[in-house]
Amino acid sequence: MTARKTVIRVMYFTAVLTFCSLYAAQPIQPVFQQEFGLSGLQAILFTTLMMAPLGVAPLFYGILLEAYPARSLLRGAVLLLAVLEILFACTTSYVFLLTIRGVQGLLIPAILTSLMSYISYTSPADKVQHNIAMYIGSTIMGGFLGRFLSGLSTDIFGWRFFFFFLGVGLLVCFILLGGLKKDIKMSYVRLRTVDLVRLLRQPQFRYLYCCIFCLFFAFAALMNFLPFELRRMEVSLGQTGVGLLYLGYISGVVVCMNNSRIISFFGNEMRAVSAGVLIFAAGTLVFMAEQYQVMFLGMFVFCTGFFLAHSLLSGLVNKLAEANKALANGMYISFYYLGGTFGSFLPGIVFEHFGWHAFLCVLLSMLLATFFFLQLLSRDSS
Repeated sequence: MTARKTVIRVMYFTAVLTFCSLYAAQPIQPVFQQEFGLSGLQAILFTTLMMAPLGVAPLFYGILLEAYPARSLLRGAVLLLAVLEILFACTTSYVFLLTIRGVQGLLIPAILTSLMSYISYTSPADKVQHNIAMYIGSTIMGGFLGRFLSGLSTDIFGWRFFFFFLGVGLLVCFILLGGLKKDIKMSYVRLRTVDLVRLLRQPQFRYLYCCIFCLFFAFAALMNFLPFELRRMEVSLGQTGVGLLYLGYISGVVVCMNNSRIISFFGNEMRAVSAGVLIFAAGTLVFMAEQYQVMFLGMFVFCTGFFLAHSLLSGLVNKLAEANKALANGMYISFYYLGGTFGSFLPGIVFEHFGWHAFLCVLLSMLLATFFFLQLLSRDSS
């Protein structure tokens, strides 16, 4: 039992460092812009290229788990990610840096898919839900720590130090993951076009996927372009202040752990999701203030609304999917990250040409679209 708990903790630690790798560049993109003489849109590619493969990974990466043992796939991807982090910390070429981020973006879905599969298959039946919830909490914590520690270490040691530190940490994970069982067997249901078409023909799934696309579009957009606005505001706390602003991100842990209570408070899931969207919109409006202290508090409201809506919608997918839950969940995650990919790039055009307030109006329009799709979903689900 002790050995099993140790292995699970190693997987949580690996998830934290993997999400640190995914988001570490986000708060310091203005630093890249200045050091390499880039435009704002060129600088944000450091995050966009990492996120894009996640949009298609849930539908196709499971095939790798069928072809290769999860242990070998996981350890191999972690080792490559570690080496690439160290190379990222050492290189001085923008093109090479961007290439590394693109390759890392292909590795991260393999790691996350393997981790979730391994936790699901190796956990006792009465511990699966708890262990998956802990895994999700680890990814949220990794998202915060990656942003905060990246900003803090940039102020103290320069931007390269944290990426080198991540590389070393991932090498430790590679060694510790050697304790995973070798004989675990995974099964994977192959993606069939007919099943995909049949799923998307159902209005409730189309509306739900549109909801999460719009939600993460808005969320990823603000998270990605906020550092550039803070740079324009000349925040005196430096990159540490930028990273600290993401502290509101951890409110997602609290929300995810209290889903049942939240649903009971609002009466049903659809009302709770609607409340989450409204809280999300209120948090977005707070950022109109362009004052660091106000924005710091607004981030807690912003993240609470997002994670409330996201966590309930992800649960609703499983409730609506009477058959082929794997495909329904895979499509949910794909729409989630596709929204994030487009959101991390496209609104930047508005930001560069029309400024912060116009940028926030774009995000609010996406949340209005979310609310519209949510009403359609509520009507069809009932």
